[in-house]
Amino acid sequence: MRKIIHVDMDAFFVSVEERDNPSLAGKPVAVGFDGPRGVVSTANYVARRYGVHSAQAVSTAHRLCPNLIVVEPHFAKYKAVSMQIRNIFADYTDLIEPLSLDEAYLDVTDNKPGIELAVDIAREIKSRIRATTQLTASAGVSYCKFLAKVGSDYRKPDGLCTIHPDRAQEFIDRLKIERFWGVGEKTAARMHALGIHTGADLHAKPLSLLTAHFGKMGKVFYNFARGIDERPVVTEWVRKSAGCERTYATDLSTQTEVVSELDHIADELLGRLERSGFEGTTLTLKVKFHDFVQITRSFTQADVLNSKEQILPMALQLLREVDYSHRPIRLLGLTVSNPPHEPHAALHEPTLFDDDDLLL
Repeated sequence: MRKIIHVDMDAFFVSVEERDNPSLAGKPVAVGFDGPRGVVSTANYVARRYGVHSAQAVSTAHRLCPNLIVVEPHFAKYKAVSMQIRNIFADYTDLIEPLSLDEAYLDVTDNKPGIELAVDIAREIKSRIRATTQLTASAGVSYCKFLAKVGSDYRKPDGLCTIHPDRAQEFIDRLKIERFWGVGEKTAARMHALGIHTGADLHAKPLSLLTAHFGKMGKVFYNFARGIDERPVVTEWVRKSAGCERTYATDLSTQTEVVSELDHIADELLGRLERSGFEGTTLTLKVKFHDFVQITRSFTQADVLNSKEQILPMALQLLREVDYSHRPIRLLGLTVSNPPHEPHAALHEPTLFDDDDLLL
């Protein structure tokens, strides 16, 4: 039986800022850019009581919590703390899968200190994180990634939750569907429409119904409802794309503005391609309008995209398919994907996305 730990730092960015500025203690605080287009990156638990949360417009956060303090992010500092935490993980296992700066999966089935119980390892890690960084972490312990992740969220902040195999089904049956991995706001609404509100409700639905409504994710949800998740802890990821995007303080509404911004984004994209060494043959244009509706347009060619002379004309061609005459643009992005050694995506296939969890 595998032993998986999911470690998730509590309100990480804000906690670092509060640690370094004690005058913030006990006050509602969020990390983000305090402007008309600013977005909350992380909010502390005081601010969350007012309804402030990540990916929320800062203007909305201020309306919900008029005394909210918004602190500008310091990513270099967060990365340094994240590396301290990662070094602690490495004392227990080399099987570490970072999901972001503030969370990771650890496979401690065969751990370096030879500790029998994974919960004891999780307890040690939490204690060492606090001693080293003066920050708190929550941890979930189970036999698979799905349940370890759920466990780390279950008793936040500073929580520790173990989900034993012999109690897993009982736990899953009681679990609200919103707590399942892959279930965002819109997927939850679709689940509710099918009469699915808990893990027990999900367990009762046949695989055919779930795949009909949720495609490949239907099989994932079917397995999760039965405590089945065979995903390994992955220590290395193969890059599938490289891209960049910009959100604008003032919406773009003229062709001159949009073309000029695409030119700048193409330059930035080339820099990222060079630094990462990534090569791809598909260019995707991402456009988010003022009303937050998002679309993408893509084109695949035979040659690797590695020059502005290739990228910019293709981006402008994709832009011609986008009608923004009556819908000002809030965000533009360009991404190169589809490495040449992998099967090509369908040529020039436009898609319309309605994000399950909106990223502003």
